Amino acid sequence: MNYTRIYCDAAGESHFEDVSVAVAPVDFAPPAPPLNIAEPVEAERVILCDVPPAWGGNWHPTPKRQFYFQLSGQLQVTVCDGEMRKFSAGSLVLLDDTTGKGHLTEVVGSAGLSAVFVQLPEANGAAG
Repeated sequence: MNYTRIYCDAAGESHFEDVSVAVAPVDFAPPAPPLNIAEPVEAERVILCDVPPAWGGNWHPTPKRQFYFQLSGQLQVTVCDGEMRKFSAGSLVLLDDTTGKGHLTEVVGSAGLSAVFVQLPEANGAAG
């Protein structure tokens, strides 16, 4: 399973990283057949979010280490090194740039977007 990580380097600059997480068969919901599951990640809270069309934020770090699941719409994210990526429904991003300049986000297209944030505890050792 893959996701994108946005992180901050020692100079306070944000970057993208592509992360691959190993999964293995787990008897998760018997009597259903096993599912391929990654190691669990401790979560603190879940936030459901709707973002209006044309919304754009200034440069900002993530307020908390969190996974971002995009359910609909399209989001463009730019990091400090100038790399820009577009995320659409089904995207998974670990926002890990809690310090430094952060990243720039903008809803693109004529529709807004829906997303889920899963905030992680401060001492979490999630992949990435």
